[in-house]
Amino acid sequence: MAGKNTRRRTNRSSSKRNASKRKTTRNRRKKRNNRTQLYAKIGLLILLILTVVLLVRSCVVKSGKYWEDNSADVDASKPEIDVQLLDVNEYSRPGIKSGRIKGIVIHYTANPGASAQNNRDYFEGLKDSHITKASSHFVVGLDGEIIQCIPTWEIAYASNDRNSDTVSIECCHPDETGQFNAATYRSMVQLTAWLCKKFDLTEKDVIRHYDVTGKICPKYFVEDEDAWNQFRSDVKQALEKE
Repeated sequence: MAGKNTRRRTNRSSSKRNASKRKTTRNRRKKRNNRTQLYAKIGLLILLILTVVLLVRSCVVKSGKYWEDNSADVDASKPEIDVQLLDVNEYSRPGIKSGRIKGIVIHYTANPGASAQNNRDYFEGLKDSHITKASSHFVVGLDGEIIQCIPTWEIAYASNDRNSDTVSIECCHPDETGQFNAATYRSMVQLTAWLCKKFDLTEKDVIRHYDVTGKICPKYFVEDEDAWNQFRSDVKQALEKE
């Protein structure tokens, strides 16, 4: 009789231990499942936030409104620029706001031997001479100097029906061939690459004035297609280095 009672107590004790182990196992599984669900919820929340950010950015880009990237890495690649903004006037700086920038337009000055300062001052003088309406956002000089004439959020009188969605660069050249010297060329590449980065563009968005109107501008890049393709390739390489 005593032996049977002992066995019963032993069985009950064993059953309790087994039940306790099963309960502990269930609790552990429950905790693991809870953690897994929590991580999944956090992951979904992060994905949702990223999706919203991308959608908002996409809406801004596609809205047609002016936008530029002012992050630190863009500023780090910025070339040295001498800012000499023109006075607001109807002949060279109308003060009209740009739309979303979709391209960078390369021009040549068609004024052999003239400096960046000469060309900038010519644009400024149009407010008094009223000879024509003309300007450019930037002028790159014979020594590689860069002068900014108009803010990129305003239009320049440079690229006809693309004035509202492009940034223009006038480039100086030493002679009638229109070929740019090494200093000018280096600054052209650096400035163009920086502007591409600033406006989320690629080398494919870099065009000639010729591509807009058929005007032989920039002369050297119109007459030598290989040189033009090389320029765009050099801009691409500059972008990839950043």
